[in-house]
Amino acid sequence: MTMIGATSTAATPAPVSAQGTSALTSDFDTFLRMLTVQIQNQDPLNPMESTEFATQLATFAGVEQQIRTNDRLSGLSDQLGLSSMAQLSGWIGMEARVSGAAQFTGQPLTLSPNPPTLADTMQLIVLDASGTEVQRLPLPVSSAEITWDGIDSTGSLLAHGPYSFRLESFAAGASLGVQDVEHYAVVREAQGDGAGGVNLVFDGGLVVAAATASALRKRAGL
Repeated sequence: MTMIGATSTAATPAPVSAQGTSALTSDFDTFLRMLTVQIQNQDPLNPMESTEFATQLATFAGVEQQIRTNDRLSGLSDQLGLSSMAQLSGWIGMEARVSGAAQFTGQPLTLSPNPPTLADTMQLIVLDASGTEVQRLPLPVSSAEITWDGIDSTGSLLAHGPYSFRLESFAAGASLGVQDVEHYAVVREAQGDGAGGVNLVFDGGLVVAAATASALRKRAGL
C-alpha cells in the first residue's frame, strides 16, 4: 500500500405496486356487486344463460386469483428484503469499498484507484464538501491501494469532514478523463431502501446500495 500526502511527488424482484393492487381490489369488489345485483334482478321467465353465467364466474375467479397472486408476490418481496438485510448484518463494523464522500476524522483513508490501461501518469484530486478542489497529488501509475493522510502543502492537517476523490489519468500528456476513486469506510448500518433492496450507511451520512460495494474486509487491528 502506498502512503500519499502533500509531500508526495468498484436481483431482487421489484415489489408489486400498491396502486395496482388497490385498483384490482376495487375492480373485484365492483364486479362482485354487479354480479350479485344481476342475479337478484334477473327475469325469472328469462333467466341468465348458463354459459353466460359460467363466463362471468370465470372472470370473477380470474380477478380474485390475480389479487391473491399480487399479495403473495408482495409478501415474497418483503421476505427477500428482510433476508438480504439479515445476511448483511454481518457487514456492520467491517470496511466496505464504495464510491462517494469519505468522512475524514484525522485518520488516514484507504483509497483504491483504477487507472485506464493506457495511462502513463495520473493525479489524485481531492474535493471538499462544497466540491472545491483542495489538493492535487501525483500518483504512481498503479491500481494498488494508497493511503491519503489528509495533510496539506504546509504540513497541516486538513479540516475534518467529508472529502471526495477523483483520479485524472494522462497518456503522452493528454488527459484520459476523470473518474471516481473508491475508498474503504466502516459500515455502521444496513437499512431497507423501500424497494426491496438494502442500503449501507457510513459515517458522515454516506448511504450507498449494498450491491454497489466492490469489496469487504475486516477493520485493521480487529
